[in-house]
Amino acid sequence: MPSSYAYPEVLVSPAWLSRRLDDPSLRIVEVDLDPKAYWQGHIPGALSWSWSTQLSDPLTRDILSKNQFELLLSDAGIDPSTTVVLYGDHNNWFAAWAFWQLKIFGHQDVRLLNGGRSKWIREGRALSLEEPVYPSTIYFAADPDPSLRALLPEVRERQVAGSADFVDVRSVQEFSGEILAPPGSIESCQRGGHIPGAKNIPWSATTRKDGMFKSFLELRKLFADAGVDGSRPVITYCRIGERSSHTWFVLRYLLGYLAVKNYDGSWTEWGNLVGAPVERGPGF
Repeated sequence: MPSSYAYPEVLVSPAWLSRRLDDPSLRIVEVDLDPKAYWQGHIPGALSWSWSTQLSDPLTRDILSKNQFELLLSDAGIDPSTTVVLYGDHNNWFAAWAFWQLKIFGHQDVRLLNGGRSKWIREGRALSLEEPVYPSTIYFAADPDPSLRALLPEVRERQVAGSADFVDVRSVQEFSGEILAPPGSIESCQRGGHIPGAKNIPWSATTRKDGMFKSFLELRKLFADAGVDGSRPVITYCRIGERSSHTWFVLRYLLGYLAVKNYDGSWTEWGNLVGAPVERGPGF
């Protein structure tokens, strides 16, 4: 069995990125939970994408359409040959969500900065307050890849049939039904709990204290101990899809599981469905 990540090239270190800040074939993009973080100082040359306005359609409560995606990347000066390096706060929650969307629309070279924004800052690396402007391109995306995304009909079908491993990456308190959402979150649900049969493997268990991903062997053991070994299709979910994108990235690119989908409707969809089954922890 391998002892290194299945696709190690998808992770870059702060040192690697620091040496390539002036590379015209590379585009750096920061995607934060808190968009104000970018304006407090960002990696020189990095653009900022807002997860709530630029990476989603607030009217349809959906990810970008193909046309919206093409416009976003064209405005960023990205073409199909560009290496896109993503990073952000909260250990790359929404950077991973952006990575997932870039892969849905077929962009080939996408990478995450291991450790995210906090790792870059802790190492004392350069920060900028200037927002760069790049010449626009005309970007043509591939049709969305359905193998990367689980929509509600498939989720319901697989839950009834027991034909997939569901990985709930939320906190233990959310999984049990003790709380409906993390403190301060505005997106919520009518019921607490989890999809029946789901395994609770919090996203935070995949990273070290410094935000770096754990080793291949540590990650493989983490999921195998919970009965998720890649032998069956896997569907990850959280509350709105960003934390589950982080775990989707771990399973698909670090462990190399082939059949992994992110259910971005997640608990704000399932927890509000009329008639959908829910399990709770003892006492809830």
